[in-house]
Amino acid sequence: MRHIIGFFCLLSFSGCNESKTSQNTDLEATARKIHENVITIDTHDDINVKNFTDSINYTQDLKTQVNLPKMQAGGLNVAWFVVYTGQDSLNPEGYAKAEANALSKFNAIHRLCDTLASDKIKLARTSEEVINIHKSGKQVAMIGVENAYPIGEDLSKFEMYHELGARYVSLAHNGHSQFCDSNTGEKDNIWLHNGLSDLGEKAVYQLNRLGIMIDISHISKESMVQIVSLSKAPIIASHSSARALCDHSRNLDDEQLKLLKENGGVVQTVALDAYLNTAKYDKRENYMKGIYKHIADSLGIKWIEKSQLGQLTEKEQDDYLENSNRVIELARGLVADRNDVPPEVDVSDFADHIDYMVNLIGINHVGISSDFDGGGGIKGWSDASETFNVTLELVKRGYSESEIEKLWGGNLLRVLDEVQEYARSLKK
Repeated sequence: MRHIIGFFCLLSFSGCNESKTSQNTDLEATARKIHENVITIDTHDDINVKNFTDSINYTQDLKTQVNLPKMQAGGLNVAWFVVYTGQDSLNPEGYAKAEANALSKFNAIHRLCDTLASDKIKLARTSEEVINIHKSGKQVAMIGVENAYPIGEDLSKFEMYHELGARYVSLAHNGHSQFCDSNTGEKDNIWLHNGLSDLGEKAVYQLNRLGIMIDISHISKESMVQIVSLSKAPIIASHSSARALCDHSRNLDDEQLKLLKENGGVVQTVALDAYLNTAKYDKRENYMKGIYKHIADSLGIKWIEKSQLGQLTEKEQDDYLENSNRVIELARGLVADRNDVPPEVDVSDFADHIDYMVNLIGINHVGISSDFDGGGGIKGWSDASETFNVTLELVKRGYSESEIEKLWGGNLLRVLDEVQEYARSLKK
């Protein structure tokens, strides 16, 4: 049949073009309908408290990759705003400083939902609340904690985090914490705990007890293995991809993905170029490096590579990420008409990771995240306003509406329900 179609295409080239155009139009219409029907959830969006004030906030279309106008334009229904704190010294002084930072971010999220935009967005703590807020026509905010370092050694503070709305917590970030080893130990093979510390084991119990999902995206493989053996509830990777396709320590290898499936958890595929296609990313970055620096210099902005981000203070990271989106946008415009520019990592590369993990561990254990305003963003999904393009790519690849609903948040909410149900069972 394909040969016959090809023959007629030779006889009527314009007719085949019309057929292809019609097919693309049908696919887009199907994708639009699905995108409107499902609840779209992005599990990792970083924030800067400077954008949660009376004069500058997410009701405006800021330069941030996520804000309310961009969410509405792209049909992104739920954003997990992240309370992120960088790693510092493992001592009371470091913990106290980090706690102040974490609480300022909790307060910023509550200010957005309770005061600045209470008519547009509301904080959810359960899947039922997500569904009800979405039905009301508002956007939904949820809270994840990236790095439990600010807790210090007082595990009772997890209860305070729960009261403030935290529904997932990671035990480390870029650096070994008091709770467990980080993936960054792979670089020099130096480990602090060889997985979880004694305090980390107790933290797993406390998070299970409270009904907070445990996020394993930044921790070491051994830490993840030990968490799976201890946790009585499913876990998540809030923003990680497949290591088999991109060999980065922030991604999960096949053994980890299979463990996640056995645990009943979910991996939220991350749209961060360096974690999706290293060769493509490196080739593009090497070409663009001089252009980025030239533009940054002209704007008076210090330019560094993403691999150097971990060397900056948290304030320097926030400032850099805020400025880098502007530099990248200007650079794209500058090279738009050039023929020798290496292609960007794009939505197709992102969907390759979704395909791989779905084939390996099943449709019930894979989800979607961006890491927007924290380094994430790819061609086709560079900010929340382009969220529909992800759904369109999934439709092109043959995913059904029920499968897309699971990927876009159904799986994540199922895990949240199970984690919270386990916590309720303990109280009984």
